[in-house]
Amino acid sequence: MSLRIIHLATARTWRGGEQQVAYLAGELSRYEQVEQCIVCTRHSAMHRYCLEQKLPHVALRKGFSFNLWFAYQLKKTCCQFKANLLHLHDPHAHQFGVLAADVFGNKTPMVLARRVDYPIKNNAYTLYKYNHPLIERIVCVSEAVKQVMLSVVKNPNKLVRIYSGIDLERYHPQKTGGILRSEFNLSPDEIIIGNTGALSPQKDYYTFLNTARQLLDAGVKARFFIIGQGEQEKELKRYANEKGLSGKVIFTGFRTDIPDILPNFDLFLSTSVAEGLGTSVAAAMACGIPVVATQSGGVTEMVVHQKTGLVAPVGNSAQLAQLVLSLLHQPQLATQLSRAGVEHIQQFSKQNTAQHTYRLYREILSNDN
Repeated sequence: MSLRIIHLATARTWRGGEQQVAYLAGELSRYEQVEQCIVCTRHSAMHRYCLEQKLPHVALRKGFSFNLWFAYQLKKTCCQFKANLLHLHDPHAHQFGVLAADVFGNKTPMVLARRVDYPIKNNAYTLYKYNHPLIERIVCVSEAVKQVMLSVVKNPNKLVRIYSGIDLERYHPQKTGGILRSEFNLSPDEIIIGNTGALSPQKDYYTFLNTARQLLDAGVKARFFIIGQGEQEKELKRYANEKGLSGKVIFTGFRTDIPDILPNFDLFLSTSVAEGLGTSVAAAMACGIPVVATQSGGVTEMVVHQKTGLVAPVGNSAQLAQLVLSLLHQPQLATQLSRAGVEHIQQFSKQNTAQHTYRLYREILSNDN
């Protein structure tokens, strides 16, 4: 049986979830008897990506999450494409999938992606959405996410863990020409400690800045890089100035050369309060960078304490600083952990994600028949 998959991705911006959709669609295109169509929001980052890559897609006007016209167009697209599975990749996609089924009679079986480890709201409609009869499986990107979902999903057999993947061909332990040192005029003896990701509350860059302050007070000669953009940029820059970190913390903004500059890091410091998995951490590990991280969501499934990295409680800048110091003072330990991290992270590839997802699709459709 051929697979005819519609991927519904409604976000306007491009973050980790959208990259996962792109990776998944790209890898599945290599499989025989797989046809795909991406339904996205008009003028969104995903729409632009589909146009650039010349991917089969339908771009709809979104407006808001209860837009019945969007839901109707989704149902119509499923019929025209003769889809046998609808993969919902974000919360608004989940909403539209339910509306298309309940209001307009769409019968296409659904797979729901759950990428965050936030608690689920405990109200009747939310519980109904997650237990909708047409949702065949909920793909959790980590065991941590799966544990959160157990509290709301009536049939635990519908929950399946499939790790998000990265492009391991782009991230590997090879030092580059010192792009950051050259661009920002760093001295050879300055340590580079950094993080990549959206400047959002989830990433808790306040703890990153507090940790930086404590390391500098301990005499560490370092520059701290925050690579990304987001809604908290202005307030984080203000807080950095208040902490006396001007010149020591560098906000680079959004960059497209992450695979080239990540290997410049001497240490990756992740301070997230919540992570479904944390593919930025995975990328750092693939580059052979020692990682110190918080115990947030699925991060600890990659950063195993004292085996592939070091972890501290969420928000504990003092302990994070101590762990960073321990790696700086014990370079052999840092090398040991980073090498183990490179080996461990090989299972988090985009190819593995696609392979497991393909098998899941096949399983669903064989059961339906």
